Amino acid sequence: MPHIHVFDYDETSGIARREYDAALRRAGRIWNIVSVQSQLPEVMRDSMRIYQSIMFGESPLSRAQREMLAVVTSTANDCHY
Repeated sequence: MPHIHVFDYDETSGIARREYDAALRRAGRIWNIVSVQSQLPEVMRDSMRIYQSIMFGESPLSRAQREMLAVVTSTANDCHY
């Protein structure tokens, strides 16, 4: 099975540290979907921007509908996030 080195909070600085701090403010923890991107902090930052836009930006879908779609998609993909 492939292994991706995930940086712990104390190993981060710069963009990665800012994204980890933002994750802690948002959720009180750093979820795997965020930390798995720690090798490429710019990608992590951009990924979180897209996530914020999709989940909280202007949309004809309610927040609950967006969450429901995320759960259904994750389940269909056998994703444990």
